Amino acid sequence: MDIHRETLGAHLDRLLEPSRFADYGPNGLQVEGRATVRRLVTGVTASLALIDAAVDAGADAILVHHGLFWRGQDGRVTGWMKQRLARLLAHDINLFAYHLPLDAHPELGNNAQLAAQLGLVGEGRFGDQSLGWLGRPPAGLSDAAALARHVGERLGRPALLLPGDGRPLQRIAWCTGGAQGWFEAAIAAGADAYLTGEVSEPQAHHARETGVAFLACGHHATERYGVQALGAHLAQQLGLEHRHIDIDNPA
Repeated sequence: MDIHRETLGAHLDRLLEPSRFADYGPNGLQVEGRATVRRLVTGVTASLALIDAAVDAGADAILVHHGLFWRGQDGRVTGWMKQRLARLLAHDINLFAYHLPLDAHPELGNNAQLAAQLGLVGEGRFGDQSLGWLGRPPAGLSDAAALARHVGERLGRPALLLPGDGRPLQRIAWCTGGAQGWFEAAIAAGADAYLTGEVSEPQAHHARETGVAFLACGHHATERYGVQALGAHLAQQLGLEHRHIDIDNPA
């Protein structure tokens, strides 16, 4: 079924409500392509590899979590930016990107979908714009080492574990991607362990000094699931052909 790109964009905006968020870049249509969309490709990041794969798949539109444009970046269209834009424009492919709105959606978002993958039970929110999630660990997992093994099995890559003091896990906090800076907010919210994508130097000290475990599970690995769920939703609701293409990323 063909739909107009404006129909697709309007549906996404109603669903994800980007106007509610103070974000780091533009949400919605970032690169205009052909007027009608039948085949949609989803992926985490608008990399050249994803764009080339979408071209091979005959995509009319690409939907990603990490788009091309970010606050504070160099505005010149050279190098990698020129290559990505040139490929999109040459093949008349629309690029849609939703960052924080996709993290936050209560059913299709990255945090909700990571919880579904891991068996986490959401019970509340914390942090800036209420993007972080709070809840209970998966049934039967009562310590950080067991949780780290479980995460590695479910996501297909080992989690880096800062074990804290080994306390029993009753309250878990999580936020996908590069949210390592929210560890202190998770501690303040009463978490016994915090899961996110990346780790920086300060988190090792906070884990040792507070006893709260920290798990770095991979930026890409934790953010694969929201855009897949969103693409499946669009296929069901709008009749689009949808294909998710995962471009491996060790980060």
